[in-house]
Amino acid sequence: MFKSILNKSRRLAGIGSIAAVLLAAAPAMAQDKEPIVFGGSIPLSGVFAFAGVHIHAGLTDYTSWINSQGGINGHPVEYVMEDTGYEVDRSVAAFKKITGSNKVPVYYGDSTGFMKTIASELNSRGTTLMSGASFATALTDNEQYLYQFIPGPNYTQMLGIILEYIATQGKDGDMPTVAFVYSDTEFGKDPIENAKAKAAEMGIEVVEDIVTKPGSVDVSAEILKLRRVRPDFVVFHGYVLSPINEFMVQMRQMGLDTQFMGTFWSSDKLIINKMGADADGYMGVMPYNYYDSAEGGPMLDALRAVAQKSDPDAGYRPTGYMQGWFNAMVWTEVIKRTMDAGKELTAENMAESLASIKDWDTGGIIGIPVSVQDMSFPVGRIWRVNAKEERYEPVSDWIHLD
Repeated sequence: MFKSILNKSRRLAGIGSIAAVLLAAAPAMAQDKEPIVFGGSIPLSGVFAFAGVHIHAGLTDYTSWINSQGGINGHPVEYVMEDTGYEVDRSVAAFKKITGSNKVPVYYGDSTGFMKTIASELNSRGTTLMSGASFATALTDNEQYLYQFIPGPNYTQMLGIILEYIATQGKDGDMPTVAFVYSDTEFGKDPIENAKAKAAEMGIEVVEDIVTKPGSVDVSAEILKLRRVRPDFVVFHGYVLSPINEFMVQMRQMGLDTQFMGTFWSSDKLIINKMGADADGYMGVMPYNYYDSAEGGPMLDALRAVAQKSDPDAGYRPTGYMQGWFNAMVWTEVIKRTMDAGKELTAENMAESLASIKDWDTGGIIGIPVSVQDMSFPVGRIWRVNAKEERYEPVSDWIHLD
């Protein structure tokens, strides 16, 4: 499946750094209106390519779908992207190339590093609103990052949602205990201090705090620390898979009944595919419904239909696909609101339109109406791995932070 999607992405992107332009105009579309460009720095190669190809597929399929619906107020949409290899300098070069050749009101950034690097230029230009792969807490500081937003909860909010769930799992008036395990990276450290503060406010004791290198590492010493304090929950952050699998397997072999949880980028099927039955019971916070969930809705149904049509052999579409699609949905909503208000598509006007989103029905992509708060959508749900069925199933209601 991955190979099929990757090959398809490469056909679209061409060899090397070539812009891919999609324009699938529906017969009913007004052809004389100026196209609206969705720009993107997309990692089709490099260490983040496993997610980038699916993000790209989600953006591509959404573009096709919105054009089939008449575009945005009759304007066709073009998706123009470059492969960045998940390198900040290439992403910056792609941004300048794409925005130098096109009028680009909205843009997808492939990393926290790129989005921080480009912020001052984005602020001074005032032409483009940006979101992307990052859920970094810092990017929701709208005094510094005027024209960037998070297409879901930021990392602090994700851990807040996890703690809200954990607080409901106490027995006989006692709060569960928790340990945080996170990578020694900017990504890993992002929400930890805020999460500790929130846990203290909620009366949840943080019994251990472990930082590791990302990837596959020897965690035997860290596991002995957790064995000593026996946390009810271990919350991982800053990893894709390893060393989550090592912690889970070894702690269960020791007979610990700890429950394991993670954030967005460690809550896709990769963990089921790699761990098999050992993944059973792992829980993740997810702002969107899973592609193969029992949930439905007009937009979620449209997404599945378009995905099936665009690549019938792909089967399950990962969370990166859902994230790419949702990014483009938000851009469309923001552009439409700005146009409907009779305003130019400047970054300031579009940021105001973004902030005006209240109780927005996403058609099943998110299971409840959502509102923008502090340049993010602070909503999510806790899902649990059913290894036998090879999928995540919801174990909480949707949790929207105030």
